Amino acid sequence: MPVAPGVALRVLEWPGAGRPFLLVHGLASNALLWRGVADVLASCGHRVVAVDLRSHGQSDTPPEGYATDAAAADLAALVAELELVDPVLAGQSWGGNVVLSYAAAGHPARAVGCVDGGWLHLADRFATWSECWAALAPPPLDGLTAATFAALLRRRHPSWPAAAIEATMANLRERPDGQLVRRLSLPHHESIVRSMYDDPPRRWYARVGVPVLLLPAGDPDGPSAALVDEAARLLSRARVRWYAGADHDVHAQYPAEVAADLLRLV
Repeated sequence: MPVAPGVALRVLEWPGAGRPFLLVHGLASNALLWRGVADVLASCGHRVVAVDLRSHGQSDTPPEGYATDAAAADLAALVAELELVDPVLAGQSWGGNVVLSYAAAGHPARAVGCVDGGWLHLADRFATWSECWAALAPPPLDGLTAATFAALLRRRHPSWPAAAIEATMANLRERPDGQLVRRLSLPHHESIVRSMYDDPPRRWYARVGVPVLLLPAGDPDGPSAALVDEAARLLSRARVRWYAGADHDVHAQYPAEVAADLLRLV
């Protein structure tokens, strides 16, 4: 679907007559991670769209447009192109930042769901951008093959459905020699992280007027709890539902449960 001159994004769509959902992945991820959630939402009669953002999955790779606000503008163009009427938007990780930016700009939305994202403020953790990128730059993939990566994912995420492992594999592509390379290039990855550093989510909180559901994963008494509490306090219509002990990709790990929570936003 076209969203800007010369830029088209790949979307997955599940038909339905009910209120539409627009599902947004995180940094270096892709729309397929939402498949389990989308299947449940669609089974309840809702129209569902999951999108690959720029340079992710099978979407176009333009030279620019990798700030969070730019990704939100792409979503607004997508909503208009697909004629999604007052959709519920859900974003995971960096996607949580993107859907908050979208709502803060006043684009059409019934509600917003933030799945283990939307409250991370990198400038609070790192004194300088150089320190931030040194800590968060992705590791090299030297010698990594598809079989090795799949085995690694299964060891790290034994509770994940097979479809979630397959979807995560789609974050990379396989070269003819069998080696894996990232779909999201390192410079574009860096541009997104820099946007996260320069544009903390709290800059959008006061301008988000729609209901927001925060779905943090991990330890409710851990270091992220204070950030979740801050977001819930500063957002005008927020509530929190913890997934204690869950992985960061909680939408892939527990798709039925996440779908049930998002349905409550309708």
